[in-house]
Amino acid sequence: MTKTYGFDTLQVHAGAEPDPATGARQVPIYQTTAYVFRDADHAAALFNLQEVGYIYSRLTNPTVGALQNRIAALEGGAGAVCCSSGHAAQIMALFPLMAPGRNIVASTRLYGGTVQQFSNTIRKFGWSATFVDFDDLDAVAAAIDDNTRAIFCESIANPGGYITDLDAVAKIADAAGLPLIVDNTSATPYLCRPIEHGATLVVHSTTKYLTGNGTVTGGAVVDSGTFDWSASGKFPSLSDPEPAYHGLKFHEALGPMAFTFYGIAIGLRDLGMTMNPQGAHYTLMGIETLSLRMDRHVANAQKVAAWLEADPRVEAVTYAGLPSSPYHERVARICPKGAGALFTVALKGGYDACVKLVNGLELFSHVANLGDTRSLIIHSASTTHRQLSPEARAKAGAADNVVRLSIGIENADDLIADLDQALAKATA
Repeated sequence: MTKTYGFDTLQVHAGAEPDPATGARQVPIYQTTAYVFRDADHAAALFNLQEVGYIYSRLTNPTVGALQNRIAALEGGAGAVCCSSGHAAQIMALFPLMAPGRNIVASTRLYGGTVQQFSNTIRKFGWSATFVDFDDLDAVAAAIDDNTRAIFCESIANPGGYITDLDAVAKIADAAGLPLIVDNTSATPYLCRPIEHGATLVVHSTTKYLTGNGTVTGGAVVDSGTFDWSASGKFPSLSDPEPAYHGLKFHEALGPMAFTFYGIAIGLRDLGMTMNPQGAHYTLMGIETLSLRMDRHVANAQKVAAWLEADPRVEAVTYAGLPSSPYHERVARICPKGAGALFTVALKGGYDACVKLVNGLELFSHVANLGDTRSLIIHSASTTHRQLSPEARAKAGAADNVVRLSIGIENADDLIADLDQALAKATA
């Protein structure tokens, strides 16, 4: 499907055609592990990457393939690879770029689990991360060294809802000859398309808004198809001969699809972070209503955030859609359809008031998730960011007196009433 269609059309039709065998209009769930080859030559061609097709569902599956194509179309990318979770997507994005001794420059404003993954887990691969405040562009540029292989940030940062100046960061990445990787989970391609702001790769936890109903986990990596992986010699996995494929040079042979094919042929083959076809089906169905849901998410978040900001029991609200936010001017430029539905609230009563608020709510669900149709709350300091130091929590926007809200698609007045009665209990 061409990219001349509008977003609402693409979210329903991109990546899928009626099933050629049965005429089924919805994408079937191809619940199979393997696929029959036409003959020995066909099998050899598939394994040599000389022909595109299906071999084994750890690598490729028609249901997952439809989802990959749909997400790539919505993000304006050349291709996409889906995998088992958002955390898996981050490793899949870095895997072709990194090697022992290499590093990334990452924003301090990231989901706590990502900070943990980049601070500790990736060190087991010999990789490392330097964390920088991405509002300080000079610091971002200064953190880059000869071993840096990528720059990583979130479009709308979790948990605070801060909006990154993607255009400015992309200029730094371009000047250094490095790919910019943007986690677009909180914004979705409906609110922000990072590739249009200079991003090389876009990652998603499809678990969140793309699926939208809290049913399955998943992740995706979208490649813009515009980065020259052969220009600097820094990315040999993509530019140099690959021993597993008889010396194939992915970038030379596959051009704009090099990263995507590497992610499937090497990444999924060897790391095995596979998305299951039923999970892909749930996400395909969720994406069909993405724009409708995001409009409601944003409208509700705007109303709830404004009410909270005016409440004397509240110390501060971080929602970028509020005129008081230092990130408000970026909304029209980076997220023109709205500032998302994720933000934090600081309570005057501190840690204890946050715990009482969480326990006193009736409509809001206390869960470690976001992007559901239901409104969600969590006290990040005692949960998702618990493993971080107090200083790191504060930098990430998850101080002890802060709760994170993910505003759903319920009636906004009902959400405000629930917050009002819970705040009364929390501050009694």
